[in-house]
Amino acid sequence: MKKKMFAMAILVAFACSIQGYAQTVVKHIQDDKAAIAKGVWAGDTFYLSGQLASPMTPADPAKGVQAEYGDTKAQAASVFAKIQAALKEQGLDMSDVVKMTVFLGPDSKTGKLDFAGMQSEYVKYFGTKEQSNKPARSAFQVAALAAPWAALEIEVIAVKSK
Repeated sequence: MKKKMFAMAILVAFACSIQGYAQTVVKHIQDDKAAIAKGVWAGDTFYLSGQLASPMTPADPAKGVQAEYGDTKAQAASVFAKIQAALKEQGLDMSDVVKMTVFLGPDSKTGKLDFAGMQSEYVKYFGTKEQSNKPARSAFQVAALAAPWAALEIEVIAVKSK
């Protein structure tokens, strides 16, 4: 009888421990042409890859005109709009952002770090009357970013509320 009870206790403990090992569903949002995923879902958490600004004025190779991306403030406006659109595609919004990492390079106009330029756009999306949530955030000064014209790159982690 004691052996049966001991065996049952072991079986129950094993069954309970298996529940803790449920697999998290992972889904990569990507296309075959890009070197990295646009984002990755891991369960209810969405990891959005770093976003760079879109050009304010597109390049015109026929005229020898290069794209214009603007200063840090203009690039931040573009990046936050891209983040908002990418989140919307996934059924999320800015209030779902729980963590943000900002990489700031030198401003193309001044050659200096322009944290204030980034922050002036950030406050339009976070901590507002319409959207009061503020994510945890880190900001780093970097010597340069992958794109030579880039003044900043921002990545976010968002969690789908239940």
